[in-house]
Amino acid sequence: MARIAGVNLPASKRIEAALPYIYGIGWALSRKILKITGVDPNKRAGELDEQEVAKLREIIEKEYKVEGTLRQQILMDIKRLKEVGAYRGTRHVRGLPVRGQRTRTNSRTRRGNVRRTAGSGKRKVDLK
Repeated sequence: MARIAGVNLPASKRIEAALPYIYGIGWALSRKILKITGVDPNKRAGELDEQEVAKLREIIEKEYKVEGTLRQQILMDIKRLKEVGAYRGTRHVRGLPVRGQRTRTNSRTRRGNVRRTAGSGKRKVDLK
């Protein structure tokens, strides 16, 4: 089992599909990394030898922010927005959509499933 950036990659999946299990790596970046390292994208993650895993590990850890460092960077960016009093920071503080979406309707994901009109959030009562 290949372990890269603190993540155990699933051995049964193709390496192209296994790399996106690492936070910060998507399909496009996975393909780019495999092209740089010269590893066959059709190989299963469990079939990789130590040399290929070492190549992948070296490129990922040297070139890209992934996992903990990326999460920390995102949290620091949000914290900075809050501290300077930016509009986006206040939206984060209030738990509302940040990127300009409407909130009169369709903001259930950020606000939670909160219904603000009478009767719309009621549970159905069983008739006796």
